[in-house]
Amino acid sequence: MRAFALLAPLALASCITVYPPDEPAPGALAWARFGESVAVGPVRVTPLTLLEDSRCPQGVQCVWAGRVRITARVGDTPRELTLGQPASVPGGAVTLVEVAPAKSKAATIPARDYRFGFRFAS
Repeated sequence: MRAFALLAPLALASCITVYPPDEPAPGALAWARFGESVAVGPVRVTPLTLLEDSRCPQGVQCVWAGRVRITARVGDTPRELTLGQPASVPGGAVTLVEVAPAKSKAATIPARDYRFGFRFAS
């Protein structure tokens, strides 16, 4: 019984898949800041510039939710990505699915604070 108690954690540990820090688990969001490169499916994505952030600020009632558009290097190609709209890449599509932090009516978001969540779908 004692041997089982010692070997059980080792057996369970062998079932865990560990992903490198810059490669998210399949289906997980890959987060990057401006200038940071992250693996999103078979391509690397690097957010470069903010083109538009017209999201509705927290605590405000808006008629339109707004949108976020950025330029990003997808693979070797600069592309415009819009929040929630898939962009075709070899083998599937990359989508900008989340932008943080939430927009506030009280303050402008500094570029260094933006984080972008990407997801790949085949």
